[in-house]
Amino acid sequence: MKVLIINGSPRAKSNTAIALDEMVKIFNEEGIETETVKIGNKDIRGCIACGTCFEKGKCVFDDIINELAPKFEAADGLVVASPVYYASANATLIACLDRLFYSTHFNKTMKVGASVVCARRGGLSATFDELNKYFTISGMPVASSQYWNSVHGREPGEVLQDDEGLQTMRTLARNMSFLMKSIALGKEKYGIPEKEPWTPTHFIR
Repeated sequence: MKVLIINGSPRAKSNTAIALDEMVKIFNEEGIETETVKIGNKDIRGCIACGTCFEKGKCVFDDIINELAPKFEAADGLVVASPVYYASANATLIACLDRLFYSTHFNKTMKVGASVVCARRGGLSATFDELNKYFTISGMPVASSQYWNSVHGREPGEVLQDDEGLQTMRTLARNMSFLMKSIALGKEKYGIPEKEPWTPTHFIR
C-alpha cells in the first residue's frame, strides 16, 4: 500500500515537515510505502477552469501538477499538509490541490485522505476544515485522530515541544493505516460503491 504526502510548506526544515516525519515513522512500521513531495516553494498558478483537462486528460499548465497526478492515482491514501499564515492554507498548496483534484478524472472513491496543519497559534481548525473539503467532494473517507490534525510551532523545531500534537500525528497515521487496510479488504469482497450518473442542478437558470 502507498500514501502520497504533499507538503505545502516552503521551508526546508519546517515544523510541518517534522509533523509529517512523525507520521512516516508509523507508516513504515505498518508496512506502508510513502512518498513526500514538497511543493511549497514551487511556482504553481491557480486553476482557470478552462476545461482543457477534459479534452487532454491533464492540466493545460504542464508543471508539477501533471507529475503528481499519476502518483495520486496509484496511491491508496493522500496526506496534505500546510502551515497557516493568514488563517488558511498556504496559497501555493491551494492552487496545487485545486488543479490536482479538478484535472484528474480517475475515480478517487475510497482513497483515504488526511490533512495536517501547523500554526504558531490560531487558524488551525479553519485550515483543517478547508483542506478536508477536497476529500469529501471526491468520495474519499477522511482519516481522523484523537484530536484535530494539528501541531503548534513558530520557529523551526518548536513543534518538537508539542507532545500532544506529535502524538496526534502518530495516532492519525495508525488510524489511516487501519482504514486503508480495511478498505482494501472490503474492496476484495464488495468492490466499491456504485456511482449514479452525475445530476447537476443549477440555481440560476
